Amino acid sequence: MPESLLDAVSAVAREVGAMVNTRFRGEYRRWEKEPGHPVCDVDIEADAMLLERLTRIDPEAGWLSEETLDSAERLTRTRVWLVDPIDGTRDFLRGRDGWAVSIALAEGGRPLIGVLDAPARGEHWRAEAGGGATRNGVAVHVRDRSLLPGARVPADTLPKVDADLVAVAKPNSIALRMAMVACGDADLLASLRWGHEWDIAAAALIAQEAGATVTDARGQPLRYNSTRGEMFGVLATAPGIHHAAVERLAGRAAAAVVR
Repeated sequence: MPESLLDAVSAVAREVGAMVNTRFRGEYRRWEKEPGHPVCDVDIEADAMLLERLTRIDPEAGWLSEETLDSAERLTRTRVWLVDPIDGTRDFLRGRDGWAVSIALAEGGRPLIGVLDAPARGEHWRAEAGGGATRNGVAVHVRDRSLLPGARVPADTLPKVDADLVAVAKPNSIALRMAMVACGDADLLASLRWGHEWDIAAAALIAQEAGATVTDARGQPLRYNSTRGEMFGVLATAPGIHHAAVERLAGRAAAAVVR
């Protein structure tokens, strides 16, 4: 049987994840791209591997990666790879397991394929538009919830205004935090700041295919391969609490959206 596109991307994610994992808690060079934005030579090596392997799979697709200088040429392409070689670099550098290789392929602004490989956690997530989502080959589904109070949120701490929510363990990788919603380990993930498409594209599809509602921070649909490659925040929730979450966050989102 011919290898499917999802299988091919999954194999690349596993290969690159395995390489990164061999360097985990080992020796590598690290620096800051800009203050507060750490990177290491493993990020760069992983990015090069991903570019070579994924371009071989779909040479016509554009490229948007955290570790590659962006080019407007991708805007002329129907499809685009959205890649974060190590999402959660801070956890990688700290020797914590909350990091993952993140790969998505989008067409016409919408993701077709999403894969996360988190070898330090023993997790491999994948989804295909219309085909559901899995973790380690087992289908995952969002938890059914209709009340916002009591919802579990991956967070170190919660502000007083959200004291009726429940904080649960938070990996540094936002993609893995979204995947927690996909499998029912969390009920809500919210980011209220400008972020990059490569951070969330794969995990957003995984969460959606698991039944979650995923939008930007203001409740608007997500679209990919934009001019800046950015979007304002992300909100991934159990469907029954999404509207309540948008309403609760509306004031904070309005205050934060101004650049």
